[in-house]
Amino acid sequence: MGIDGSDVLAHIDEKRLLDTAIALVEVPSPTLDAGAAADRLAELLTADGFAVERPVADWPTAPAVAVRYRAGEGGRVLQFDGHLDTVHLPFVGPSIVDGFLCGSGASDMKGGLAAAVEALRALRDCQALADGGILLTAHDHHEGPWGDRRQLLALIGEGYVGDGVLLPEYLAHLLPLGGRGQAIFAIDIERDGEPVHEVLRPPGLPDVLGTGAEFVAQMRALNERLSGLQAEHVGCESAFVGRIESGQIYNQAPVRCRVEGTRRWVRPGALDAVRAEFDAMIDALAKESGTRIRVAEWDVTGDAFRVAEDDLLVAALQQAHCAVAGRPLPFGAKPFVDDGNHFIARAGIPALSHGPAGLGAHTTQERVAVAELVRVARVYALTAQRFCVA
Repeated sequence: MGIDGSDVLAHIDEKRLLDTAIALVEVPSPTLDAGAAADRLAELLTADGFAVERPVADWPTAPAVAVRYRAGEGGRVLQFDGHLDTVHLPFVGPSIVDGFLCGSGASDMKGGLAAAVEALRALRDCQALADGGILLTAHDHHEGPWGDRRQLLALIGEGYVGDGVLLPEYLAHLLPLGGRGQAIFAIDIERDGEPVHEVLRPPGLPDVLGTGAEFVAQMRALNERLSGLQAEHVGCESAFVGRIESGQIYNQAPVRCRVEGTRRWVRPGALDAVRAEFDAMIDALAKESGTRIRVAEWDVTGDAFRVAEDDLLVAALQQAHCAVAGRPLPFGAKPFVDDGNHFIARAGIPALSHGPAGLGAHTTQERVAVAELVRVARVYALTAQRFCVA
């Protein structure tokens, strides 16, 4: 039978949630080496009485964690998905300071994952779902440039997918209904011969550094043109260069120049067109400059996406947020690429990123208010009640 929302909220246990978060944070888990953290999560869920699956999902070093809780044969399945890996920075153990959980992964995203686990427990403990169910998944291989998301993609390919998914990323102030696709690139500009002193350059020697500078200028011009290509709740397209490297000394004509940056787009499914435009630009530059230019790296971290304002998952989360926080979330754009992009592109399900208002992500100063973890657990539990109906 269905249970009133106040009952499931009463079953959110702050101490249990915090104990779980601390237990996860205290296990170092840099990307590609999150096996011990996955083992810890599996142990906690097993102790809670859940049947835990450990799919290898293309990464035997750290098998993923999955739990299926089903209240009935009908209804929808809401997925809670989180990553256990952290960026490659010095490890900081957990601590509680002035109401904040601090430590590696506290905000990105072990705290949020612990909140999702607590929502699952509360839903099970008070039998709050009249129908439907919850699929909890957790994995490695998320943070770039170390991971390539292979474990998540394998989980999706193996059918570890709900009818909608919530991701507890540190995004609390808005509900993202769109996001840009992103490719991280590196190009190598080269010429024949050896490095040479500037005053000994033969006439017509291709200038790899000057060509790199011209590429940067062309990317800046492209970015200006792309600023007019916008989409609601997404933003505008962009072309950006963040690094250029060449030469060994100030008066040497080098043989190689590397340029690195990003290309972001707002049109779902536009990857091939974006790449073709990029290739045409560097082919023309190579011909004009007499250099060889090759794309050394083109890492697509995710495609652009949009979620409809009237989607059932959007409505369920907004109702839940109103019940917990007294107001709906404003719609907006996702400022980063996360695993939700892949759920939408690969699994075809709505994916919403909403988690605690964490601070210090991708630094050694990660921290998140314990009250925020409790809030997210409550929102997730109530969202499930509204979404998982027949």
